[in-house]
Amino acid sequence: MSYYKAGVDIDAGNRLVENIKPYAKRTMRSEVLTGIGGFGALFEISKNYQNPVLVSSTDGVGTKLKLAFKLEKHDCIGIDLVAMSVNDILVQGAEPLFFLDYFACGKLDVDTATRVVRGIAVGCEQAGCALIGGETAEMPGMYLENEYDLAGFAVGVVEKDRIINGLSIMEGDVVLGLASSGAHSNGYSLIRKILEENRTDLSVNFNGRTMMDVIMAPTRIYVKPLLELQKHLPIKGMAHITGGGLVENIPRTLPEGVTAVLQKSAWDVPPLFHWLQQQGKITDREMYRVFNCGIGMVLIISNKHVEAAMEVLRSAGEIVWRIGTIQQCGKGEARTMVE
Repeated sequence: MSYYKAGVDIDAGNRLVENIKPYAKRTMRSEVLTGIGGFGALFEISKNYQNPVLVSSTDGVGTKLKLAFKLEKHDCIGIDLVAMSVNDILVQGAEPLFFLDYFACGKLDVDTATRVVRGIAVGCEQAGCALIGGETAEMPGMYLENEYDLAGFAVGVVEKDRIINGLSIMEGDVVLGLASSGAHSNGYSLIRKILEENRTDLSVNFNGRTMMDVIMAPTRIYVKPLLELQKHLPIKGMAHITGGGLVENIPRTLPEGVTAVLQKSAWDVPPLFHWLQQQGKITDREMYRVFNCGIGMVLIISNKHVEAAMEVLRSAGEIVWRIGTIQQCGKGEARTMVE
C-alpha cells in the first residue's frame, strides 16, 4: 500500500502514515496482497466472479471544501470523497473493491490530514471497499495556509451479464427515491453564497441540530443496501443524484423514447432545502437542477417488484419512496419532469 511520501517533510509524512495505519487496516479485504509502504498496491480479483468487468470512477468534493476550511470541520469530508466515487460505480451494479486518495497542500498539517484520511477510511468501511493507497503532496505556494485539495479514485467489479445499463427500462416502470442525508457534495457554491449573503450563524439550532452539522452532513453511501437488493430483485436502472440534480442525472440512465415523471408531493423534502430556496429566492426548476432535494439515489424497477424492493431497502435502514413512473416521450421532450 503506497501511502504518503511525495514532497512531504519526512518526519511529518512518517507520523501521518503511523496515524492512518489503524484506520486503513480496518478497511482491508482478503484480495489485498500488499501492505503499507510500497510504490503500488496489489489487488486480486476474486475468483467468485466468472466474467468480471472493472468499473472505475474519480471525483472530488467541490467547494464544500471551502466550508470545511472555514469551519475547521475535516472529519466527514473524507466520507464525502468516498461516497462520490463509490455511489457512481454502484449505479452500474458494481461492488466497490478499493479506493485511493490524493491529498495536496502547501504545508502538511498532520492533525488535519489524519482527520481527513480517517473520514476516508470510515467511508470505505461503509462501502465495504479497501483503502489501499494514497498520495500526499506538499506544494508550497500552490495553496493558501490551512487549505488543501482532495481527490479520490474507486474501482469496482460486476459480472458482465449483470451490468445495470438502463436498456430494459420501459413505459410503466416505477421510479424509487432513496433519501439523502442532506446536500451531499453538490451545490455548495450556491449554498456558500446564500450563507454569506444572509450572514447565517452556523451555530444556531436548525431542527434539533446546529446549522453547521446540517450543512456539513456527509454524503450517504448506498452501496451495501443496494448490493443486497440486487441479490433479490432485478434493478433496471440507477442514478446517483449529484451535480445537475434530479432533472439532469436521471436521464443518464434512461434509454431513448422514455421520460421519468416525478411527483414532488411523493417524498419529504428536508427543511434544509426549503430554507435554501427561501433564503436564496430560488425557483423550483433551479432547485431540481442544482440540488438533490432529498433524493440521493434513484432506482428504476418493474412495477411488479416495487413492494418487495421497498421492503428490502427499509429493512436495511433506508428511507425510500415511490416518486414517479416511466412514460413515453417524443424526440426533444424533457427526459425528466417534476410535477
